[in-house]
Amino acid sequence: MPNIPRNVSARELVKALGKYGYVITRQTGSHIRLTTNINGEHHITIPDHAPLKIGTLNNILKEVADYLGKSKQDIIDELLK
Repeated sequence: MPNIPRNVSARELVKALGKYGYVITRQTGSHIRLTTNINGEHHITIPDHAPLKIGTLNNILKEVADYLGKSKQDIIDELLK
């Protein structure tokens, strides 16, 4: 079971996801939309909260891992350690 950090803010996650080519494409209210063009185009939406709720962070990490063909633990290790 991956050890998900519990104190990650949306801004920290946005910055970390830049490693995978994600950039902010728009922000509507408290939701930040990120897009990457690596392996095609992929969008994710992150609520601008600090810290992110553990379930929300888990879902975002799972979606990114699935898209990139990596494990969720690999994503955590590469971005949040």
